[in-house]
Amino acid sequence: MKKVITYGTFDLLHTGHINILRRAKELGDYLIVAISSDEFNAGKGKKAYYSFEQRKAILEAIRYVDEVIPENTWEQKVEDVKKHQVDVFVMGDDWEGKFDFLKEQCEVVYLPRTVGISTTKIKKDLNKTQNG
Repeated sequence: MKKVITYGTFDLLHTGHINILRRAKELGDYLIVAISSDEFNAGKGKKAYYSFEQRKAILEAIRYVDEVIPENTWEQKVEDVKKHQVDVFVMGDDWEGKFDFLKEQCEVVYLPRTVGISTTKIKKDLNKTQNG
């Protein structure tokens, strides 16, 4: 079985998220999604709209996703790859080169992001709508 892993906050789920999950799943047989815990987000100065448990439940309902695990630190990726016997590590191409150190452990793939959509853009658009 070929295992794939990807990481993210996955807040305010949108078509860009679905596209990366679908394309990640196409690279193997079993997709693990590590989502940022609320505490990890706080440490990054980010706050998700949905709690970790809510985001986890949403992701578990998506047919491409086989398992959801928490991301608690930046450093846990090597450990996750080993622990879960991962064959392919996937991230969006906005992270190009940042995880090449994992190439010693598994294949590293950077997938193109979906043009015109992001959680940041959705939040900005909603703020514009609310503030007139």
